[in-house]
Amino acid sequence: MALKETNPSKPTVTGCLQLLCGVIFTLGTLLTLYITFIKSTLNGNCIPLPSDANRHYNPVQKVAKKPLILIWFWPEDLKFDLDDCKKHLNIDGCRLTDDRSLYLKAKEVIFFHDAIKDDLSNLPRLRRPAFQRWIWLNLQPPANTRRIEGADNLFNLSLNFRKDADIQVRWDLTYNKILGKAPSLPKKEHVVCYIKGDKVADNSTGHSYYKELAKHIDIKVFGGSLSWFQNTNFDAICSCKFQLAFEDLIYRDYITEKLNGPLAVGTVPVVLGPPRLNYEDFVPGDSFVHVNDFPNASSLADFLKRVDTDDTAYSRYFLWRQYFSAHRHPVTDNHKYLKAICSACDFSVRNRDYRVIRHLHKCPGTAGGGGGGISGT
Repeated sequence: MALKETNPSKPTVTGCLQLLCGVIFTLGTLLTLYITFIKSTLNGNCIPLPSDANRHYNPVQKVAKKPLILIWFWPEDLKFDLDDCKKHLNIDGCRLTDDRSLYLKAKEVIFFHDAIKDDLSNLPRLRRPAFQRWIWLNLQPPANTRRIEGADNLFNLSLNFRKDADIQVRWDLTYNKILGKAPSLPKKEHVVCYIKGDKVADNSTGHSYYKELAKHIDIKVFGGSLSWFQNTNFDAICSCKFQLAFEDLIYRDYITEKLNGPLAVGTVPVVLGPPRLNYEDFVPGDSFVHVNDFPNASSLADFLKRVDTDDTAYSRYFLWRQYFSAHRHPVTDNHKYLKAICSACDFSVRNRDYRVIRHLHKCPGTAGGGGGGISGT
């Protein structure tokens, strides 16, 4: 029996159904994609909003609050504007307040040493929150620091001039981002100058050396009825080739604004304080003259006279300015503790270490010396 030959060009019913299903599936898929695209476009999820619209589009975001720092005592009652950290030092990481009702919300509380009563009766009576740190502020060397019995184990951070303090207070040099040119010699009217306030004791180490040096070289004296800090006159310092930057007391790391002032205005400081190597911890060794480099005041005077007549020798004291910059510090009386308090603000944001100063009299900057009094908990 012969088989019936089929025509391959003639579609079968099954083939037609398969083709129809494929077309319907393809059309359905395309329609679904089109509808999804239209919805996404209308919702703005896939295509970004125009830049102008985006500028006003503010999704809800969780913004971290700046830590609150409470100034329990204004040091020496010298108050400054609570926004001055940002204005003068570009420090804006915390919120400062002197409102004691916010004590339980403060991340840190600053206590000025000289304002603390011997019986501690003017310290907070409420229990300290577990998250809170107490900062002990003292910018005086040991000889000028009053010992307070009962202050051990109270504070967590030391804020003072010592290099081994938790928060160091110092007017530092800043690196130049672009290498500067060799500075030209500033015009000077005087060879050696000295600023003296009436609060400087005549028998202090610095003033005693000044009186001996004045026997061998002419010294232009600037002064007034206030402290050295309040009498700082940058124009007067700038008019001198050398400025006597004599500290009243000699103690490790005790180097005050008396050094920063001359450096900031292009005058060579003649320093008396801790040893030369201690100064070089903070500024270049060729930026100042140290009295310890000379056997006596007479030989120092001879050296200053010689450099005064030698522009090449004098210019060497300014080579460091190609690499670093010194900036004028605020000199109004109410800003005397600005750097210290703002440094605490900056530290608070960057550091969460918790310590207990077990023996305050051994803490950096207090009577008794040494930094061994700070120990971890």
